[in-house]
Amino acid sequence: MKGEKASASARRMNCRHQEESGSVRLLFLLLLSLFCKTASEQIQYSVPEEMEKGSVVGNLGKDLGLSPGEIANRNLHVLSLDKKQYFTVSAENGKLYVNDRIDREGICGETLFCLINFEVMAENPMNIFHVTVAIQDINDNTPHFLKEDIRLEPSELTLPGARFVLGHAEDPDVGMNSLQSYQLSSNQYFTLETKESDGNKYAELVLSKQLDRESESSFHITLLAVDGGRPAKTGTAKIWVNVIDANDNPPVFAQDTYKVSLKENVPKGSSVVQVEATDRDEGSNGQISYSFSNIAENSRKMFLLDPHNGTIRVMQTLDFEGKDKYIMTVEAKDGGGLVAHCNVEIKIVDENDNAPEIILVSSSSPIPEDSASGTLVALINVKDRDSGENGNIVCQVLSNLPFQIVSTSNNYYKVLTDGLLDRENTPEYNITITATDNGSPPLSTLKTISVQISDINDNPPAFEKPSYTAYVPENNPSGASIFRVKASDPDLDGNARILYSIQKSNIEDLPLSSYVSINSETGIVYAQRSFDYEQFREFQLQVKAQDGGSPPLSSNVTVKVFIVDQNDNSPQILYPSKGVEGSGLFEMIPRSADADYLVTKVVAVDADSGHNAWLSYHLLQATEPGLFTIGHHTGEIRTSRTFLERDAVKQRAVILVKDNGHPSLSATVTLNLVFAENFQEALPEMKTQSISPDYQSDLQFYLVLALALISFLFLLTVILAILMKLRRSGNPKFLQCFAPVPHSNNGIIFPPNYEEGTLPYSYQLCLSSESRIQEYAFPTNSVLTAENISSKNKSEALLIASEGNCEMDKSDMVSLF
Repeated sequence: MKGEKASASARRMNCRHQEESGSVRLLFLLLLSLFCKTASEQIQYSVPEEMEKGSVVGNLGKDLGLSPGEIANRNLHVLSLDKKQYFTVSAENGKLYVNDRIDREGICGETLFCLINFEVMAENPMNIFHVTVAIQDINDNTPHFLKEDIRLEPSELTLPGARFVLGHAEDPDVGMNSLQSYQLSSNQYFTLETKESDGNKYAELVLSKQLDRESESSFHITLLAVDGGRPAKTGTAKIWVNVIDANDNPPVFAQDTYKVSLKENVPKGSSVVQVEATDRDEGSNGQISYSFSNIAENSRKMFLLDPHNGTIRVMQTLDFEGKDKYIMTVEAKDGGGLVAHCNVEIKIVDENDNAPEIILVSSSSPIPEDSASGTLVALINVKDRDSGENGNIVCQVLSNLPFQIVSTSNNYYKVLTDGLLDRENTPEYNITITATDNGSPPLSTLKTISVQISDINDNPPAFEKPSYTAYVPENNPSGASIFRVKASDPDLDGNARILYSIQKSNIEDLPLSSYVSINSETGIVYAQRSFDYEQFREFQLQVKAQDGGSPPLSSNVTVKVFIVDQNDNSPQILYPSKGVEGSGLFEMIPRSADADYLVTKVVAVDADSGHNAWLSYHLLQATEPGLFTIGHHTGEIRTSRTFLERDAVKQRAVILVKDNGHPSLSATVTLNLVFAENFQEALPEMKTQSISPDYQSDLQFYLVLALALISFLFLLTVILAILMKLRRSGNPKFLQCFAPVPHSNNGIIFPPNYEEGTLPYSYQLCLSSESRIQEYAFPTNSVLTAENISSKNKSEALLIASEGNCEMDKSDMVSLF
């Protein structure tokens, strides 16, 4: 409501001034209307000058078409590019208020139409509105004369019609409020005439009656300067007239008006122009002196007039942007008091002495790295105080940066993105903008705008390697760290925070968490159990690295874990198999065996691998150390010489099997060796061995006995084979015992492996003895085992086995002893 009253008041005042100014005001309104049509996007207001601070100019928010709810959200504010901000916008109600004293004369000077242009920014979204406020003049200045006391010394011989220039009064107001006329107080000698030049009104006295020094030598007249305001304001000056004796030839200037163009950068003391007047009188009446008779105060400080030769020189630095034209009146006065006047017009020529000025109006920093091309980064305003080509400006962005600068209006430029941004490559841009005018030589200004690029989650974590290989010694302690994977993410903050997890494994028998785990923060992989190389030698894990972005990004890597074998398994002796308390079985060696005779072969294995499974065989202990040798790598036990009579029939050898680990592990086996030609010969040695109190000796005896039995059975088999051959050729009665008995379906059974030396065998015999079979109730063709025979009948069982039709395994036979 207050704004509407102020606008109405402004309109009423405007109407009043229109009535006062007549055709000039009408012309102003026509031009303003034309301006409004050509700048339809602008908002125009008209207010009188000197309004009180806080006065409402208009409802800008309403004129922009914003609702009351939108006004608070759009945050309307004036873009302040100058030191003075004459207007302000309320962000709450959108009204435009007067913010500072508005002095039309101080802002626009003598310009008829005074317009204040400024920009209003609205946010969310950002828009710029151009506002123009026309400042109406009020009659707040009184006309005043540069000289309030004017002294004239006319000669009494001056003829009527002579003119005396009095200069002009100044009134900063414009239009009807400016100086309109001069008035002269009543007198009998002079009348007043007004002349207008360059928009200024000059007062001249015209002598209407010849002066008479004798009747009136001096007198004064009052000159009034009246403006057109209501009420009108006046300024006064006193004209003192002193009549002197005759000097009938006044000075005469060569030109009525001197016009000079002067560059604004001329040095101090430079000559501008020389005015020249002549006087036909002689003596003192012909001597001319020059002075400024009508000059503004600021012009008097800028120029110096030589009173003797009429040369005008520059005293201060000229500035086209401050004032582009100076007008002054030079008076030439002779010694008799006669004067002449001429006008001097000095036009200042603009030089390119002002570099463009770049003002940062608004900037958006930081901006996301995924900003689309054309995103607004900054808004700048560029000014150049020079005019013409010197004030035309070209702006551009230096360097090859993904930004461009686009001109909008009223010397505003937008800095926009012009390509893809990547914070990981360039986290910050220093955009250097250069503004260059078209002067000669051109002047330029640089402005650097710093723009930070904010991070988005556009990079997944990347592992240092495409795959990892870890080597873990077996028997590792549970909970020990076995490996570490590491991924990096070039993003920032939460987008770069990486969490690790194990996705899957190729071991399906056990749950994943039972054998490995991973620290989600550090990527260290821990063993949840002790690994055994002999159970499994390798497995694979798929580790996932996921960042903390939204949405999160992830990558996977395969970790191959190889279990490194440790020497944790002792050699295992497969043959000969150990008996009770580690004793081996008996091996029988013929007494006639030559040197390098293969006695037996120790067979051993090691569950480890590699060097840890390389086995070596050593003869650790022997009854006769020089009698036997063992292959270091083969385990073959051979005789190193022939058997001598002095050698013991029974030999005991302890074999050490050692692996190649560090430290090495070993196993031992004890072999009982008996030198005998047949089993019957070895049997007593085996029996002797069995009654020995030393249990180890018993085992050796059993081994010898078994060897003897094997030899005996071998010989028996040979004999039986011969007899069978003879039987086929005839049918002797003494061979009938070898025929099948009625209660047996088995024929003569020969050992299938009788030719294979001393390795483990299974023997089958076919013997007949009815009395023994009946006495011990053993079924014919039955297999005798250690379980079927009691301890007190072991010797008889051997006899039955040798006489009857039965079977007995070698190992069971040895067990009988």
